[in-house]
Amino acid sequence: MIEFLTQLQYSFSITGPIFLMLGLGVYLRRIGMINDAFIETGSKLVFSLTLPAMLFLSVAGANLQQLTNLHLFGFAIIANILVYVLFECISPLLIGSKSDTGVVVQGAFRANTGIIGLAYVSNAFGQDGLVVGSLYVAVITVLYNILAVITLTRSNPSQQGSSIGFMYLLRSIIKNPLIISIMLAIPFSLFQIPLPQLITDSGSYFANMTLPLALLCTGASLDFNQLRQDSRKARISSIGRLVIAPLLITVSGYLLGFENLELGIIFLMSAAPTAAASYVMARAMGANAILAANVIAITTLGSLFTSSLGITLLKTFQVVS
Repeated sequence: MIEFLTQLQYSFSITGPIFLMLGLGVYLRRIGMINDAFIETGSKLVFSLTLPAMLFLSVAGANLQQLTNLHLFGFAIIANILVYVLFECISPLLIGSKSDTGVVVQGAFRANTGIIGLAYVSNAFGQDGLVVGSLYVAVITVLYNILAVITLTRSNPSQQGSSIGFMYLLRSIIKNPLIISIMLAIPFSLFQIPLPQLITDSGSYFANMTLPLALLCTGASLDFNQLRQDSRKARISSIGRLVIAPLLITVSGYLLGFENLELGIIFLMSAAPTAAASYVMARAMGANAILAANVIAITTLGSLFTSSLGITLLKTFQVVS
């Protein structure tokens, strides 16, 4: 019992700072220090500049020639596709409303790996985890965009048979700053090209802003007043995101021989809440954006507890060190 409590304390050292930053965002929004304009500007700054800077420096400063985690990225792709297929099969049976199926499925499989997932991994494993986690984000971001467009198009009669979904997908990949920054960083890492000190210092200023600013904006954007709308569908999607997906993906990873850093990244990334981008994509493609926002709110708070419990169990059973 003492060992379990020790591991629980360790897990809260990973999720606790994130919980406090989210709570601070909620509080600052309530007292008026943060408003909608700040949230919109801050979120754009994170997505367009500070997070790409952090990913670029993490990957460019690593030696990809010595990276032995390629099997991890292959596993992530296959596991997430299978989880997506599972949710596509069971969601229509559970919610009954075909028009909202895409939103429920997207909320269940699409994790916030770029912000919350990276924050979990950084707190748990430091710079080593951040490098592997950054590449994990690049791979999974492309996959998430593809699967999200597929599921939202399938459940939206007005877009079936049209090129809207494909064009949105193509633009979202080509113009995604996270993908662009990592692609630009890979040559620097593979050929060990040193970055000028001016670039690394300036980039570090932006990179260090990323997680605090992103978490503040995420907390401030949570709208608890809307949770009464579509609550049953939101709960189904949230259970998929917080329980079913991380359980299936982590157990599969363990059975396939992943352990320590790799298994920890698999769990923490899959235990992250629904990505904020799911709201943007649902709204852009004419889906139920309110339902998407509800799922984000529920999973953002719930993930702090499910991820804490999960990492505690992994540490207790000594499969993650």
